[in-house]
Amino acid sequence: MLKNIHHIAIICSDYEVSKKFYTEILGLTIIQEIYRTERQSYKLDLALNGNYVIELFSFPNPPKRVSRPEASGLRHLAFAVDNLEVIINHLNKNQIISEPIRIDEFTGKRFTFISDPDDLPIEFYEL
Repeated sequence: MLKNIHHIAIICSDYEVSKKFYTEILGLTIIQEIYRTERQSYKLDLALNGNYVIELFSFPNPPKRVSRPEASGLRHLAFAVDNLEVIINHLNKNQIISEPIRIDEFTGKRFTFISDPDDLPIEFYEL
């Protein structure tokens, strides 16, 4: 029945800052950008390696998301990477500091976290 995850919707508080973060820093590509006048809202469709993955929305004055302490609901967004050091160095060059690298106790794989401009936790998981 289910084939795959179609997309993840993210609501941001500062559209230009989040657009820059997801496109210029994380490297997602823009498929389509629409301003919806009736909702005073942008909808930015983003792709990763040609696959549609994220809808970035702006709305006037969205409430803050509770990230810490961890709350019910969506916990974080995770990206697979080949080499953690490469992504960490890229993030550092853009003044984004990651958490210390951890080891998944079940798979032995390495991973780290950052936060997006609205404090949404983002994981980088080394394949």
